[in-house]
Amino acid sequence: MIRLYLDEDVHKKLAVSLRLKGYDVLSAHEVKNSGSSDVQQLEYAVSEGRAIFTFNNADFSRLHKEYLEKGKSHFGILLSKQIPLSENISRLTRFLFGHKTEDIMNGIFWI
Repeated sequence: MIRLYLDEDVHKKLAVSLRLKGYDVLSAHEVKNSGSSDVQQLEYAVSEGRAIFTFNNADFSRLHKEYLEKGKSHFGILLSKQIPLSENISRLTRFLFGHKTEDIMNGIFWI
Protein backbone atom coordinates (compact mmCIF):
# COMPACT_ATOMS: atom_id res chain seq x y z
CA MET A 1 0.00 0.00 0.00
CA ILE A 2 1.24 3.46 -0.89
CA ARG A 3 2.01 5.65 2.09
CA LEU A 4 1.23 9.27 1.24
CA TYR A 5 2.48 12.65 2.44
CA LEU A 6 0.56 15.82 1.57
CA ASP A 7 2.49 19.02 0.85
CA GLU A 8 1.54 22.07 2.91
CA ASP A 9 -0.55 23.60 0.09
CA VAL A 10 -2.94 20.64 0.25
CA HIS A 11 -5.82 21.06 2.70
CA LYS A 12 -5.39 18.90 5.80
CA LYS A 13 -8.98 17.66 5.45
CA LEU A 14 -7.75 15.56 2.53
CA ALA A 15 -5.53 13.54 4.89
CA VAL A 16 -8.42 12.93 7.28
CA SER A 17 -10.74 11.87 4.45
CA LEU A 18 -8.24 9.43 2.97
CA ARG A 19 -7.44 7.94 6.40
CA LEU A 20 -11.16 7.29 6.89
CA LYS A 21 -10.93 5.19 3.71
CA GLY A 22 -8.07 3.18 5.23
CA TYR A 23 -5.07 4.88 3.63
CA ASP A 24 -1.84 5.79 5.45
CA VAL A 25 -1.67 9.56 4.93
CA LEU A 26 0.17 12.38 6.70
CA SER A 27 -0.16 16.09 6.11
CA ALA A 28 2.67 18.62 6.36
CA HIS A 29 0.38 20.50 8.77
CA GLU A 30 0.16 17.50 11.11
CA VAL A 31 3.90 16.96 11.32
CA LYS A 32 4.69 20.68 11.71
CA ASN A 33 6.39 21.00 8.30
CA SER A 34 4.47 24.08 7.20
CA GLY A 35 6.95 26.65 5.92
CA SER A 36 9.51 24.03 4.89
CA SER A 37 11.05 24.37 1.44
CA ASP A 38 10.02 22.10 -1.41
CA VAL A 39 13.32 20.25 -1.07
CA GLN A 40 12.69 19.73 2.64
CA GLN A 41 9.14 18.52 1.94
CA LEU A 42 10.41 15.92 -0.54
CA GLU A 43 13.26 14.90 1.75
CA TYR A 44 10.77 14.39 4.58
CA ALA A 45 8.56 12.22 2.36
CA VAL A 46 11.58 10.14 1.34
CA SER A 47 12.75 9.76 4.95
CA GLU A 48 9.30 8.44 5.87
CA GLY A 49 8.99 6.14 2.84
CA ARG A 50 6.08 8.14 1.45
CA ALA A 51 4.98 9.41 -1.93
CA ILE A 52 4.25 13.14 -1.93
CA PHE A 53 1.10 14.82 -3.26
CA THR A 54 1.35 18.50 -4.21
CA PHE A 55 -0.18 21.28 -6.28
CA ASN A 56 3.28 22.80 -6.75
CA ASN A 57 3.71 21.19 -10.15
CA ALA A 58 6.59 23.17 -11.66
CA ASP A 59 8.89 22.98 -8.64
CA PHE A 60 8.28 19.30 -7.94
CA SER A 61 8.71 18.41 -11.62
CA ARG A 62 12.10 20.12 -11.40
CA LEU A 63 12.95 18.31 -8.15
CA HIS A 64 11.99 14.98 -9.73
CA LYS A 65 14.38 15.65 -12.62
CA GLU A 66 17.15 16.65 -10.20
CA TYR A 67 16.65 13.48 -8.17
CA LEU A 68 16.94 11.32 -11.28
CA GLU A 69 20.03 13.19 -12.51
CA LYS A 70 21.73 12.70 -9.13
CA GLY A 71 20.73 9.04 -8.88
CA LYS A 72 18.60 9.73 -5.81
CA SER A 73 15.39 7.82 -5.15
CA HIS A 74 11.97 8.93 -4.01
CA PHE A 75 8.70 7.11 -3.42
CA GLY A 76 6.70 8.91 -6.10
CA ILE A 77 5.50 12.43 -6.76
CA LEU A 78 1.78 12.94 -7.37
CA LEU A 79 0.79 16.23 -8.98
CA SER A 80 -2.55 17.93 -9.41
CA LYS A 81 -3.93 21.31 -10.22
CA GLN A 82 -5.98 22.82 -7.42
CA ILE A 83 -9.44 21.32 -7.67
CA PRO A 84 -12.30 20.90 -5.18
CA LEU A 85 -11.55 18.74 -2.16
CA SER A 86 -14.14 16.13 -3.14
CA GLU A 87 -12.50 15.69 -6.55
CA ASN A 88 -9.05 15.32 -4.95
CA ILE A 89 -10.44 12.63 -2.66
CA SER A 90 -12.00 10.79 -5.58
CA ARG A 91 -8.92 10.98 -7.82
CA LEU A 92 -6.46 10.03 -5.10
CA THR A 93 -8.63 7.15 -3.91
CA ARG A 94 -8.69 5.72 -7.45
CA PHE A 95 -4.94 6.21 -7.84
CA LEU A 96 -4.02 4.71 -4.47
CA PHE A 97 -6.37 1.76 -5.00
CA GLY A 98 -4.91 1.02 -8.44
CA HIS A 99 -1.19 1.28 -7.68
CA LYS A 100 1.44 -0.22 -5.40
CA THR A 101 4.49 1.47 -3.92
CA GLU A 102 6.82 -0.34 -6.29
CA ASP A 103 4.73 0.87 -9.27
CA ILE A 104 5.38 4.53 -8.52
CA MET A 105 8.94 4.52 -7.14
CA ASN A 106 10.91 7.37 -8.74
CA GLY A 107 7.93 8.27 -10.93
CA ILE A 108 5.90 11.42 -11.35
CA PHE A 109 2.16 11.21 -11.97
CA TRP A 110 -0.68 13.62 -12.77
CA ILE A 111 -3.72 12.87 -10.64
